[in-house]
Amino acid sequence: MKLVRTTAAAAILAALAASATATPALADVPSARALLQAGAAKGVADGYPAVVGLVRQGDDVQYVAAGVKDRDSRTPADPKAQFRIGSNTKAFTSTVLLQLEAEGRLSIDDTVAKWLPGAVNANGYDGSKITIRQLLNHTSGLPEYMNGILALNYAANQQPYQAFAPQALVDLALRQHAPTSAPGQTWGYANTNYVLAGMVITAVTGNSPAAEIQQRIITPLGLADTSFPTSDPTLHGNYLHGYEYPGGFAFVILDVTTSDVQVFGAAGAMVSTLDDLATFSRALLTGKLLPPAQQAELKTTVPAIAGIGTYGLGLIHKQLPCGQWVWSHGGDVLGYDSEWLSSEDGTKQIVRANTEYHLLGGTKGQQDTRQSNFDAFCAL
Repeated sequence: MKLVRTTAAAAILAALAASATATPALADVPSARALLQAGAAKGVADGYPAVVGLVRQGDDVQYVAAGVKDRDSRTPADPKAQFRIGSNTKAFTSTVLLQLEAEGRLSIDDTVAKWLPGAVNANGYDGSKITIRQLLNHTSGLPEYMNGILALNYAANQQPYQAFAPQALVDLALRQHAPTSAPGQTWGYANTNYVLAGMVITAVTGNSPAAEIQQRIITPLGLADTSFPTSDPTLHGNYLHGYEYPGGFAFVILDVTTSDVQVFGAAGAMVSTLDDLATFSRALLTGKLLPPAQQAELKTTVPAIAGIGTYGLGLIHKQLPCGQWVWSHGGDVLGYDSEWLSSEDGTKQIVRANTEYHLLGGTKGQQDTRQSNFDAFCAL
C-alpha cells in the first residue's frame, strides 16, 4: 500500500494506517527512488555508460536505470541484468568460513599456518602469528598483491584467460615489502587476506570456495543470477557491459566486460544482480545464514581508516550524514563499481552498480552515485 500525503486528513489516515500494521510505512520509497534515479542520471552525465539501482523497503522494491547496457547496441540499461560485484564477494567468503566454524570444523581464531603451512612464510611474514579472523577483518598486516606490474597488466586486459594460482598471488604480496605492523595491530585493506581465506576453505573442505559458496549460499537462497566464475572470463545471459577509461582519460573507452576472474578469486570474482545482492545481504544480516554466535562475530568490527566506518568480517558498519547506521560493502573490478547499504534488520536496502571502473578511486562519478546511495537510504 502506498500513502499519498495531499491533505491534513490524508496525513492522519496515513499515520493511522502505519500504526495498524507491523510493516514499515512505504510512503518514502518513491522519494528514495527519485533520489537514486537522480544520482543515476548524474552518474551517466559524469561519464558512466550505465548506472542501475534498487530501493527496497519491506517487500516493496523499485528500480532505477540510466544509460545503456551496451554502447554498441545502445540497448537501455536493465536493472535486472548481471554485473561483476568485485569485493562484495568477500561477504560470501567470510560467511562460508563462519559456517564452517559453526560446524566445528575450524575456529576463526585458528592461525593461517594451521591450515596452510608455509603459505605465509617470507620477507618477515609469519602465518603462525596471523589468524583467520585477522584475514577477514583486514588486520593481518599483509600487503596488497594488486600493485605494480600486475595492476598494469590487469588494467590493460590483454590476457583475460591468464591463470593465477592463489598461492602465486600471496607470494607476490609477500614480496611487496616487509611487515610495517604486527598482526592485529592496524587495519589495512588487502585482497591478499581473502585469497588466503579462500585457500583455507579449500584446505578444510577439499572443495573450491566457488563450490562451497554455491552449495551453502547461492543454491539455498535461490540466487539464480549469481555465480562464481573460476576460469571463464566472459559473462553470459542478460548482463551489463563493463567499460574502462584507460588512465582515467574520458576521450577513450574500452569494453572490458571479458576480464580475468582468477586475479581476484575469493576476494572479488563473483557475478550477481541488484536483486540477488539485496536478497543475500538481507539473509546474512538477519541471521538466516549463520547461528547467533557466528552472527555476533560477523558484526564485531574494528576501526578502519577515516571515511570507511568500522569493518567486520566482510562487512562495513558506518553512520550516514543523516544519522542512520548502515551495514554495507562495495565492489570494484575492471569495468564495474557497485555498493549495497542495508539497515540492521534488512528492511531498508539500497543497491547500486556503475559500469565503468579503471582501478582509480575518487572520481566524480563515484562520488555522485555514492552520495545518491546515502541520500536515498536516508529518505527511507
